[in-house]
Amino acid sequence: RSVNIVAFGNERDGFSEDNQQPSLIWSYLGRSALISQIDSSLSASHVGNPVFTEYQACVFGNINLVVHDCPVWDIFDSDWYTSCRLIGGADIIVIKYSVNDKTSFQELKDSYVPMVKKALNHCSVPVIISAIGARKNGVPCTCPLCTSDRRSCVTTSEGVQLAEELGATYLELHTLNDFYIQKYFGGVLEYFMIQSLNQKSSEKMKKRKKTQKYHRVQPPQLEQPEKMPILKGEASHYNADLHNLLCYCQCADVAFYPEDLSTVVEAHKIILCSVSHLFMLLFGVKTPSDAHDASIMQLAQSLFMVEVGDPFPSSPPGVPPCVPPVRVVVKDSVFCSCLPDILHFIYSGAFQWERLEEDIKKKLKDPDKTEHVLEKVKCILKAPGKLNTVKDCRSHQIKRLYNTSLRLFFNTPVLADVIFKIQGATVPAHRAVLVARCEVMAAMFNGNYLEANSILVPVYGVSKDTFLSFLEYLYTDSCCPASILQAMSLLICAEMYQVMRLQHICELYIITQLQSMPSRELASTSLSIVSLLKKAKFHNSDCLSTWLLHFIATNYLIFSQKPEFQELSVEERSFVEMHRWPSNLYLKQLADYRNYIHSQKCHCTVM
Repeated sequence: RSVNIVAFGNERDGFSEDNQQPSLIWSYLGRSALISQIDSSLSASHVGNPVFTEYQACVFGNINLVVHDCPVWDIFDSDWYTSCRLIGGADIIVIKYSVNDKTSFQELKDSYVPMVKKALNHCSVPVIISAIGARKNGVPCTCPLCTSDRRSCVTTSEGVQLAEELGATYLELHTLNDFYIQKYFGGVLEYFMIQSLNQKSSEKMKKRKKTQKYHRVQPPQLEQPEKMPILKGEASHYNADLHNLLCYCQCADVAFYPEDLSTVVEAHKIILCSVSHLFMLLFGVKTPSDAHDASIMQLAQSLFMVEVGDPFPSSPPGVPPCVPPVRVVVKDSVFCSCLPDILHFIYSGAFQWERLEEDIKKKLKDPDKTEHVLEKVKCILKAPGKLNTVKDCRSHQIKRLYNTSLRLFFNTPVLADVIFKIQGATVPAHRAVLVARCEVMAAMFNGNYLEANSILVPVYGVSKDTFLSFLEYLYTDSCCPASILQAMSLLICAEMYQVMRLQHICELYIITQLQSMPSRELASTSLSIVSLLKKAKFHNSDCLSTWLLHFIATNYLIFSQKPEFQELSVEERSFVEMHRWPSNLYLKQLADYRNYIHSQKCHCTVM
């Protein structure tokens, strides 16, 4: 027997000086007298971004306790299927937040609580909401990289309201000491553990009684269907793609120079503007009146100077002029010497702050100059209206920028340098993002193809909506198909442009939707599974086509009655017949059993 607990949220406010304080879950496991044989392991979707920590222990002597602690809510954005799987297998859910982090609480309430409710899907899983920490009324955070206002705390009434919305139990833990951990939080958690174990024991006894009721006359045993092939997701390489864009200097449209013009560092407007309001002002994306912060404009004027060149030569319609990169002179020589390291920091996702500090310290070997450069970087990345003095800036306090801020430039003409024409409509885009995220488009725009020298690029073979969903994935590293058919269309588009991770995401979506479809809906649906199978094979989706064959075989009694079943090839039909469920042997045994019951003049309540 086992109990599965899933914990979401971060109990730290992110600006506390004590970052070594153990988490709520680890504190409970380490202090509870009922817990023994604790083991933990870390899971990650990609290097440097831990998704959850898995703890395994024994509780109540011989009960296996499995706890998944997910401190980062981003798992719902980056890996919806894993988060649904965790919630679906949970016996108890714990949601944690710091009472001193109002912004994170608001994000939890507005964005992630609806996702949790959707994943629960009306399941009666007990939920515990833990508000952690003593409310503070100190000086607000002045970090320029943080857009939150931390002057207000999360009130008790707000926590209670959130608990009522989820039908959860609300707890306030002012500190993680023995009383709050063992007696208060532990008492509630252990109560729900006992309830879960009692419910499982009751269900097990009902099943046992039901099977023992007809021990004299046993029907044939129906074996479980063969296990379906498991499809594994591919780790995101979003930040690596954009970092490689800088390393190989593809489609660069900005060139930074020192005042003596001795060196040059190339970059891309779209990336710089996606992370900084200062660069938006510098390259004309925003006007000074839009910024509402004179300090950003002053810093831009004191640090950079954009050179105005000769007018560009005219070109025929539809053909881009030979536009050289915008020349930007960096007035601060010390800052200019560190510009390559700063750009690597920005293109890597702007979250490895400690690494940037170390790189600049090694290069300058002067504490005052190092502090000077780092302050400039903080001011460049700060949000308008925030103070620009901060003593410390840790990586976990800086959110990843691309997948949210590049979305601002998706399907907009701002800074666009290519226009796709599809189904009579036009879709603006940015070559730098396309080249970084899609190898086919990189070859198309950098090779000896017509598209390399054209602003207007026609697109054939896909609909506008599907192509927009494809571009949205390139810009944000996420996609959310509205239906199985839309996911299949997006899969075909992903195969056309050889974006394998998007193809795998679409495959997982189709499989998840079909698995969740009840038998009655599967029998009445107009969706042709055989047609999906044919498309998956034609577009080299081997994993999905194999899974669909197993799915048809597992639901043989449903699909064999449909006209589309006759469209299967001889090879496919042979596979389905071989792996069908229930098998021919079972059906023969069942017929013999029914004949026996009839001959004995017994009434079989099972059948």
